[in-house]
Amino acid sequence: MTRQSLSTSTNPADADFIMPAEWETHSRCWMIWPSANDLWGEMSVVEDAYARVANTIAKFEPVSMVVNQDAIESARAQLDNNVEVLPLPTDDSWMRDTGPSFLKHRQTGEIAGTAWRFNCWGGHIPVYQEDAQIAGRVLAQQGLDCYRSSLTLEGGGLHVDGDGTLATTESVVLNPNRNWGMSKREAEIELCRATGARKIIWLPGDPDGETSDMTDGHIDGIMCFVEPGVVLFEKDSSSQGVEARLERENRRALELATDAQGRKLQIIDMEISHEGIGADHDMFCSSYINFYLPNGAVVMPAYGVPSDEKVRSFLSNLFADRQVEMVNINDIAPAGGGIHCITQQQPE
Repeated sequence: MTRQSLSTSTNPADADFIMPAEWETHSRCWMIWPSANDLWGEMSVVEDAYARVANTIAKFEPVSMVVNQDAIESARAQLDNNVEVLPLPTDDSWMRDTGPSFLKHRQTGEIAGTAWRFNCWGGHIPVYQEDAQIAGRVLAQQGLDCYRSSLTLEGGGLHVDGDGTLATTESVVLNPNRNWGMSKREAEIELCRATGARKIIWLPGDPDGETSDMTDGHIDGIMCFVEPGVVLFEKDSSSQGVEARLERENRRALELATDAQGRKLQIIDMEISHEGIGADHDMFCSSYINFYLPNGAVVMPAYGVPSDEKVRSFLSNLFADRQVEMVNINDIAPAGGGIHCITQQQPE
């Protein structure tokens, strides 16, 4: 019996696809070369920072870099030979948010992907017409099926454990600027259809928009799964006021949650000071938990402060079977994102 294409009437869950955990083996990492726009400063230093991230990841797994046609020569000059350059039209460079959430068939291992509707983080900036198409274009370039979700969402708005559990925030998924009028139950049904998850864990995120975070509270700046039933949570020992309160509320939601297997979550706190990081920028992404897990490694953000080495040591102990690499992202983070935000893993 031939399976129906995910682009027609069959959703991933019904077709027995699931979104794998990020620590599972990858066939490649996807990135987008930065394009000049109002979020960035001097583009040469931004390009250099993106190249450092890509070249570091490429030591552990293949990297495919999507590049606007007019920037191919510049990108090729800065990227190592083992980074593939693919010409596709783009507006900006946040592959986690605009690219596909890759899926894997439970029995056959076949790869496919979900394309979320993208409206520039709830319309916080003018709509990127090309980036709204990038998920489908990447999947088409690879000859992979594409499920087009009815949810307006970004890939940085969710984390999965590969065992049926998906974590997200109410302030993103249920925000009227993305999914106006949608109930939590309706959102849960579509999240499960689109990823093969069976249980949704809801964190409040930033429900009143009290921070300068353009994403409205993406989960990938708050926590991540490190194995089924185990969550890594970032605690900023220097936070005060609104930030400290939101941190407590999000952690409390994890404390009360159970996963798809009915387990209470084990929470590992990564308590570190963000003092001295990005104080001069409105949208600076100071999250250490915004790392990427290439095959056999952890590529973590660094900011040139004492906390960098403390986090490196912490992650080396947590991921004892992986090599920890630090990449300074002080020229990327002012635009509001980190290493996880600019990468997207394709499972093997």
